Amino acid sequence: MDFGFTPEQEALRRDVQAFIAENLTPEVLAEMDGLSEGFGVRPGRARGGHVEKLFAKIGARGWLGISYPKEYGGRDGDRISQYIVEEEFARADIAVGLGGSGGPAILAAGTEEQKRHFVPKLISGEYSFALGFTEPHAGADLASLQCRAVRDGDEYVINGQKMYTSAAHVATHMYLMARTNPNVPKHRGISIFLFPMDTPGVTVRPLWTIQNDPRAPIGTTYGTPRTNETFFDDVRIPASALLGRENEGWKVGAMGLNLDRVGAARYLISVRRDEDIVNFTKSTRFDGYSPAQDPAIRDKIAELWIEAQVCRLMTMRSMSIVEHGGNFTYEGSAEKVWAPEHGVRTTEAIAQMLGPYGQLLNGSPAAVERGVFAHNLMGSFQSGINHGSVQVMHDQVARRGLDMPRS
Repeated sequence: MDFGFTPEQEALRRDVQAFIAENLTPEVLAEMDGLSEGFGVRPGRARGGHVEKLFAKIGARGWLGISYPKEYGGRDGDRISQYIVEEEFARADIAVGLGGSGGPAILAAGTEEQKRHFVPKLISGEYSFALGFTEPHAGADLASLQCRAVRDGDEYVINGQKMYTSAAHVATHMYLMARTNPNVPKHRGISIFLFPMDTPGVTVRPLWTIQNDPRAPIGTTYGTPRTNETFFDDVRIPASALLGRENEGWKVGAMGLNLDRVGAARYLISVRRDEDIVNFTKSTRFDGYSPAQDPAIRDKIAELWIEAQVCRLMTMRSMSIVEHGGNFTYEGSAEKVWAPEHGVRTTEAIAQMLGPYGQLLNGSPAAVERGVFAHNLMGSFQSGINHGSVQVMHDQVARRGLDMPRS
């Protein structure tokens, strides 16, 4: 396998880097810092005027939805080119990919009408989804969810509650997993629905996180200051809001989560900390002392950097499988195990390298890099739970990758 990029792909990377250098103006940066909605400024109602204009320029370059079909607003391009564009923008805290958007699941399981309605608007940023999965008593064991969707003629009536719907206050639509048949094994009676957030009966209530006071600086992994709990009280939606077949939502949801993990943004969530500490140690001196000259620090950073390259290779493998139409089964789960655990190890090691000053948060005059390393430390363990816990992913790798029996 050739692990390098073609001259055309390297030229694309240089074009994106030049664009970012020219267009990431102080006004855009100030607006991004004010939004502070976590890793990357994303599409949806959270975008302000300067960021909106920036996304319009990005879209005019054809850099949104590169690998998506042309008939749905994409460019029919290759995933590696899309990866390169996502990677460079993600390093600037701008999310141009569709990871976590619901787009891959809609392409795979949606009706033609759903594809033509949702996918182009997800690519352009006109639409964005909040993911309604977790419930107060159904987190790691998601299949135990109790939010109900009952068929009533040409409609479904939804009642229940979701937790940690982080984008619900800025998203335009809900991507909801609900129980449609309580009389079958729990994995078989679940369906997925797509509907607007302003549908009557939907209530969003904030849950403020540890990253809210003080606000985590731009560049913080899992630095979202707010998540939400969302309530559904006799919410009526059309039957056409069903994604895939009724009672087959578990399969659709699992497939969508796996596909959403393939891409640069998810990879960078786990390895950007490595890049940050390398840049910091190379450029920083304290009264004549340079951490880059400390052999213990150099040795530890080298060890972590090797682990980060494993993350990269796992991502490239997953993209290659999808690109060539292969059977994508356990690979996303394996990536979800290795990358978050690596991120936790990196964050803890950085805290040891930086000492007490590395624990000062944003706003402290003596904070290191505006407190980004300290805020990363507070948010790091979240990565082992988001989009499926590491323990559950271990089981997926064992059963699907190693053909081991269910525990």
